[in-house]
Amino acid sequence: MKVKIEQPDLEICDFEDPSHCAALCNLINEYITDPMGGGTPLTEKQKLYLLDGLETHPRAIVLFVLFEEQIAGMISAFMNFSTFKCKPMINIHDVFVSRDYRGRGLGRKLMQGITEIARNNDCGKITLEVRHDNETAQKLYSSEAFEDGETPMYFWTKQL
Repeated sequence: MKVKIEQPDLEICDFEDPSHCAALCNLINEYITDPMGGGTPLTEKQKLYLLDGLETHPRAIVLFVLFEEQIAGMISAFMNFSTFKCKPMINIHDVFVSRDYRGRGLGRKLMQGITEIARNNDCGKITLEVRHDNETAQKLYSSEAFEDGETPMYFWTKQL
């Protein structure tokens, strides 16, 4: 898996860099407590599980977007394989831009960055889920050529 990026305002998370680890945990906590996240912040133990889980997952991708040299947002995604396309694919799990940096096109830069990574890895598609009430994200995704699948699908969950 070739996870590199050629855009100067995007960086792949370096789990050896404490500032990257702190930024990732801070962004996830901000996302979780955002109205679109609807949860409670991670505990210190959960932060360690998050970092270890993403770092050791063989197909995880964490992409940061920078604004004035500050980490302002992130995508977490996972490389998988599409049996129908007979090619690798990427599933985007999280897209988040910190509240202080919204409205600057940073979400779009993240989407374009993950698309670059997908193309560099000969992926057949990129998938994501979006809440039905998250119109801002839906507009961004539509403008980047994402659309309902053919046939539209539901995203179901079984909590364990």
